[in-house]
Amino acid sequence: MSRITYIGMDVHSTSFTFCALEPNTSGQDQVFAYANAKPDYKEVVKYINMLKEQRGKDCRFICAYEAGCLGYTLYHQLTQCGIECVILAPSTMLSPVGKRIKTDKRDAENIARSLAYGLGSRLFVPTVEDEEVREYLRMRNDHKNSLKVLKQQINSFCLRHGHAYDSTKTKWTVVHLTWLRHLELSVLLRETLNEYLATYEQLTAKLNAMSARIEELAAQKRYAEDVKKLCCFLGIKTACALSLIVETGDFKRFAKGELYSAYLGLTPSEHSSGEKICRGRISKAGNTNLRRMLTEAAQGICKGQIGHKSKALLARQEGNEKEIIVYADRANERLRRKYYRMIRSGKKKNVAVTAVARELACFIWGMMTNNLELRGERPRLTLAS
Repeated sequence: MSRITYIGMDVHSTSFTFCALEPNTSGQDQVFAYANAKPDYKEVVKYINMLKEQRGKDCRFICAYEAGCLGYTLYHQLTQCGIECVILAPSTMLSPVGKRIKTDKRDAENIARSLAYGLGSRLFVPTVEDEEVREYLRMRNDHKNSLKVLKQQINSFCLRHGHAYDSTKTKWTVVHLTWLRHLELSVLLRETLNEYLATYEQLTAKLNAMSARIEELAAQKRYAEDVKKLCCFLGIKTACALSLIVETGDFKRFAKGELYSAYLGLTPSEHSSGEKICRGRISKAGNTNLRRMLTEAAQGICKGQIGHKSKALLARQEGNEKEIIVYADRANERLRRKYYRMIRSGKKKNVAVTAVARELACFIWGMMTNNLELRGERPRLTLAS
């Protein structure tokens, strides 16, 4: 059997630090070949080639680095060169015991040791195509956040100068925008508000164009069927469905729905000891973007009449197989019932919405892994076939 050398790489935008390690059955690891290099994947290849000359051809090399600013780029570059590489989640790695002295050299050694003993979770690496779509979706979300901030700035501007819009009316409609354009202001204040409104129109136009582009991306053969399935759920439209697909990757890597909801950070944290059980807020330990999207989707579910299907939802469900629609309808009904039941029992609204988001994640897992059978009114959370 060939020996395995584990290479830890502490990578930064300005430098790479390497450390090679070979586990020893006696308990004394062989740590060697520390090196510093320029931030270039070719330096990694050169370093490994040097080790191959020293350790022999029968030695296998596996390298790893922490998830960080370099994203998946280094992984793809090394993989294309035929080098085994993994990305480790920093929060799951081995923590040094005793007084903490942080250096790049020690960090590289810690990465190598975590890799060698399986003490760090390996990140799922998406395909290049999925990563590109994910970046586009995140860029659109950044623009949505910018628009949200701009709306708050315009509202605050109006309030500071004694102009409050009727609280019984909906803001950012044609009527509201007309009201903003006809406010009686001094020359400079009018110029200021006009600049705000011009930026608002630019961002709105950009978001409309981006939404159209996302519809085109979702219509691609590799995404179309799954997007169509996910849009059968209340609160999930094209952008959210496509984000779930490209951010999650392979849903079957989760053995059951609870593990997927835990991956999204939607499960409660716990600090229990002995017979005392104490659960707190959600862990927030997973994918931030998907957690936010599912929470927003849950807010959409937690409105309206139980069992009611809007024209928009009927249009989204059209063309899907009957079993998909039935599964989604039962999920939608159960989630709404769950929300109203929790509210009646005295639970706070945010707690109820989060609970709905957590269970929605389980139903999504069932949809994407073809576990469409429900036990009573609960999603069947068995091993994916």
